[in-house]
Amino acid sequence: MENWIGVAIWIVLGGCIGLAMKAVIKLPKTTPGHSRLLFTLGAFAACIGGMLGVGIAEFDNPVALSLGGMAGAVIFAALMTGIYRWGIKGLT
Repeated sequence: MENWIGVAIWIVLGGCIGLAMKAVIKLPKTTPGHSRLLFTLGAFAACIGGMLGVGIAEFDNPVALSLGGMAGAVIFAALMTGIYRWGIKGLT
């Protein structure tokens, strides 16, 4: 059960990071529906990053609710949503 709680925390955390990137990286004009896309992208990236973080940092006790998993989720979600916002900013 602890692993599912950790994965749920990754999803919520990644979504919040995706929405925070919308506030950090401003675009000249607003695009409708962008918040849902950023939330979904952040949540997906956090799941991937969390799995990578657990795989890299936690050898003896690989659980999702660990420092390696949380750090991986935060870093990868911020990286992916930041790259996405930067790329969209270059298109406008």
